[in-house]
Amino acid sequence: MRAGVIIAGGRSTRFGDADKAVAELAGTPMIRRVADRLTDVIDTLVVNCRADQRAAIEAAMDGYPSAVRYGIDPDPDGGPMVGIHTGLDALSDTDAEYAFVVACDMPFVQPSLVEHLFAVAETAEAAVPRIDDEWYQTTHAVYHVDRMAAACEDAIERGDRKILSPLFELDYRVVDDAAIAEHGSEQSFENLNTQAEFDAAQTRLK
Repeated sequence: MRAGVIIAGGRSTRFGDADKAVAELAGTPMIRRVADRLTDVIDTLVVNCRADQRAAIEAAMDGYPSAVRYGIDPDPDGGPMVGIHTGLDALSDTDAEYAFVVACDMPFVQPSLVEHLFAVAETAEAAVPRIDDEWYQTTHAVYHVDRMAAACEDAIERGDRKILSPLFELDYRVVDDAAIAEHGSEQSFENLNTQAEFDAAQTRLK
């Protein structure tokens, strides 16, 4: 079984006072746009968020065709790696072996690229895109659920919150620029951090 984990617990400080996860993006909450892109490539979905976000996110996810679980951050300001751990931990009692982890502000995520990441990860413990041999897209990657969760837990216990630290403990595969271009495009990694970026994306989606 394949899972998806959407990381939505960040404070969105560059976006303003509103929670960008549920902000209406061309008429649809942004987190729902991300989730809707995954319906054909996952069997179950986890949303990682803070406790104070859950009601609004549940409303945004109403009617989603797959089962939705919630991984609530025990430490609301722990950072994205802690969010990944919390999201993966919410799958511990399921049959999900691999999970695609994606940030809630990536509304252009491409199913074809996600499918390729799952295929690559089957021979390893993770598949992560890397742009220009430099930037790892750790919040747009597929991880082995149990092994990545354990690696994150080890990093947290030693006080290391760097998002790359658990990845480097795994047998991971890099999906390079050529593979990205073959199965999708770098648009899949586009994230919306500011209101200006959000407004520009709206015009493309209308």
